[in-house]
Amino acid sequence: MAALLFCFTRDSGRLIIFRKRVRGLTEAGLASFVARAQRAVPLKGGVNILVSTNQELRRLNREFRGKNKGTDVLSFPAVENADDLAGDIAISAEIAAANAHNLGHTAAVEIKILALHGLLHLAGYDHERDNGQMARKEEELQNALSLPSVLISRSFLERNRRNGRARSTGRTARTR
Repeated sequence: MAALLFCFTRDSGRLIIFRKRVRGLTEAGLASFVARAQRAVPLKGGVNILVSTNQELRRLNREFRGKNKGTDVLSFPAVENADDLAGDIAISAEIAAANAHNLGHTAAVEIKILALHGLLHLAGYDHERDNGQMARKEEELQNALSLPSVLISRSFLERNRRNGRARSTGRTARTR
């Protein structure tokens, strides 16, 4: 599914667009983080980032994935003949803020966590089909990029909590 969300216009190889502002995060700050994360992944080519509203992410999710629901992050790999462009990432500032509040860190940090997740998808990782390879890479990069948590592992733990399971072992949690 190759689709470009916005024009590639910056010489630095990335365009950062905030349609919804995030306290403590600037275009330059996010671009700097994305550059470090790209080297760590590694991922070559420019990456454009859109930070927007739940409504826009829902529209993009419906239009490009056929899913009429909100989501926190979407990745759009570049078309094969796009020169020096890895792809685009769209992030919901509102979901990021809610997750950050629940997890005890800032929305700016959560945007970075979601950007890393999107970069890994652009690099070809797919946590729905790769038997944990993307999760392991994301956890490895968590420390290298000074992030407090990563998306896949906490999603897995939350899903297990909702299903009455303990940690990632698959055992049923004991009650007292």
